Amino acid sequence: MKLFLSAFLILLLIPLSQVSTAQKTDNAPTLSVSLTNEVPFVYRDSEGYTVVVGVVENKNSLTSVTNVKIQANFFDEFGSDPLEVIQGTTTLEVIPPNGKSPYSIRSPTPDANITEASVLLLGFEPSDKKQKGLIVYSSEIFLDNTLQFSGVLQNGGAPNTDTNVYLAFYDNFEPPRMLEVSTIELGKVDLNTNVDFELNEKINSQAVGFWLFAESNIFYSDFVDVKIPQSQIPNKLVTISNVSVEDPNGNTLSDLKVGSIVNIKSHTLIEFAADPKSNETAYTYYVQIKKSPSSRDALPTVEYIGKFDGRFIGTGQETQTIDWTPEQPGLFFIETFVWDRNNVPIADQGPFTLILVN
Repeated sequence: MKLFLSAFLILLLIPLSQVSTAQKTDNAPTLSVSLTNEVPFVYRDSEGYTVVVGVVENKNSLTSVTNVKIQANFFDEFGSDPLEVIQGTTTLEVIPPNGKSPYSIRSPTPDANITEASVLLLGFEPSDKKQKGLIVYSSEIFLDNTLQFSGVLQNGGAPNTDTNVYLAFYDNFEPPRMLEVSTIELGKVDLNTNVDFELNEKINSQAVGFWLFAESNIFYSDFVDVKIPQSQIPNKLVTISNVSVEDPNGNTLSDLKVGSIVNIKSHTLIEFAADPKSNETAYTYYVQIKKSPSSRDALPTVEYIGKFDGRFIGTGQETQTIDWTPEQPGLFFIETFVWDRNNVPIADQGPFTLILVN
């Protein structure tokens, strides 16, 4: 499972195909505050540090919380003892009732031996509630090699200090995963003032949108969901088709037994090479298997993530196969993706495939 979860711990600038990762999250409730059910995202930044990103939720409908402490443990692929341990906190200083906040924790050193990361919620404190006295909105967004984003912060009610605007980027998985958090420091903001801000930086290429929000010493804002325009997402080179489940003898299956090894198989058709000079396209093929919820109000849960690294030579059709061993009964659906080595989608998501496990 460690090896397969590693498929998603990838940096935009330095792909973590060189780093296999297993992500473990302690989601046991601590009173009313918990880590969300999403798998935290882990990547290696441009300076070689390992970063783990996720979300904390305050489920209390009456009380704000502060000083939320999260412990991140960083491992290599061999030992059970962590190489490094560090405590971090949430992006928001105060999480309002029924509110959420991303967190981003960086390893203490740029250790190339780190291949795994886990997070643990340590505790929190009740807090006086901050007032919703800030408003943020976007004025312009453009994506080419970097994200060029402009926005406005409106402050009313009282002067502010330590004012920050945040962009928390997420991907297109369901539920979305936090990929990274960018901070714009505004500092002191006067009463009844509009402040323009902007961001121009390279972002994780898996990002399809971001939460835009702000906090100061006394105020906070609502979260604004900003989508990165679809027209600026690169054109797809590959088409995924004929997703099926087979036994080791190649027989197509529609229902499985718990504990049986099966092959997730699909065809990919490439129409033109990403690099015309070499006539090659390096890619990573992903399979994500989710279990259908028991009720309409519940969300599907991720049961398995696997990957296959390959290289298209020229154009034409290829076949990818990934092994899976179901561990529990239920109705599952299979999702498939193809990304290049910079983690940019080069295919639309493949067709859904349902499978019953008894």
